[in-house]
Amino acid sequence: MADRDRRFLFLFALANAGGVVAYVPLLTLLLPERISVLAGDARIEWLSAVAFFGAIGASVGNVAFGWASDIVGSRRAWFGAGTILTIASYVLVYVADTRIEIVGAVFVYQLVLNMLLAPMMAWAADRVPDRDKGLLGGLLAAGPPVGAMAGVLATAPLVAAGWPQFVVVCLLVAMLTVPLLAIGPSSAQQLQAAPSQRPPTLRLDFAIIWASRLMVQVAGAVLFVFLLYYFQSLTEPVTPSQVARISALTLLVAFPLTLVLGRISDRFGPRRPFLFGSALAGAAGLALMASGDDLLHAAAGYALFSCATAIFLALHSAYAMQLLPSPHRRGRDLGIMNLTNTLPAIIAPVLALWLVPGRGFGLLLGVLAGALLLAAICVLFVQSDAQGTAVPAKESAD
Repeated sequence: MADRDRRFLFLFALANAGGVVAYVPLLTLLLPERISVLAGDARIEWLSAVAFFGAIGASVGNVAFGWASDIVGSRRAWFGAGTILTIASYVLVYVADTRIEIVGAVFVYQLVLNMLLAPMMAWAADRVPDRDKGLLGGLLAAGPPVGAMAGVLATAPLVAAGWPQFVVVCLLVAMLTVPLLAIGPSSAQQLQAAPSQRPPTLRLDFAIIWASRLMVQVAGAVLFVFLLYYFQSLTEPVTPSQVARISALTLLVAFPLTLVLGRISDRFGPRRPFLFGSALAGAAGLALMASGDDLLHAAAGYALFSCATAIFLALHSAYAMQLLPSPHRRGRDLGIMNLTNTLPAIIAPVLALWLVPGRGFGLLLGVLAGALLLAAICVLFVQSDAQGTAVPAKESAD
């Protein structure tokens, strides 16, 4: 791998972590706390409205700005504008003090955040050849742990509540994302698969992996929202601090595993076995969570599920870049793939409300395990798994 490629991968990994930092502390800690102060007993209704319209903004923004970067060109310019506007949108979120204002502010924030995220991912798809996309997927797994650590820093005792917390997050976002803007332009010939070499089944393969990711993301979204309630339903008392430690530990373990497995998939070629195995492991973790009501079984099952799905999602992101139907519409197609990240925010609460009341979590976990098994089966039906041969194509502006 050339030094230029290594430098881009490293700076992209930092920028991706900055993108995660841009939404994890705000959406999981700062915004709910702000809404609690403003809404009081109505905080659930406020947060539900914010989450719903925010998911719509994220879905629209990712497709629109990814597609715009295809048509207009210059991923770098769109990414830079998205970074600036995302940081500016934090001011809107902080000064909003009615339900309509907060919903509107978060909708705008999600739009401009995806002006940062969508061109950034398309930029990586442009510059990283197939032979290194497993490594790219491993580096993507660094984002969630960094996002979790940013939340710890923003809520540390030394940081006063309120606007100083927002400032800390904005500074972290800038520190992580801006270095990517300084990367030099791509070489005279960009590496990408030529349209004539792309298999005719690629669109079907793309649809299949879209469905497989959606099922895994729905399972993850359900547990993300209801994880604390699940642990509190066990026979042994569990504190939020214990749940946070279990979650943090699994993310820390998942990152080096994903990095190693991603690089192995680069060396040996096929990526489907890694996706298939991680989806099966995630289903096994859910089955373990459903089979017992003690903390040991629950923690072990959740750790297996969380680690396996983190590996699946990171390697899947890299694999999806390899299977994009059109080399000229990478931003648009990655935006369509990103719908698997936003739609579960709408599906998960409905699924839980349908299955949990009066039945407990066993049935819900069983359904989610079945979804992961189906996701694993979907992976087997993907026909294009060979790494594309990188050939010279016309240069596009970074």
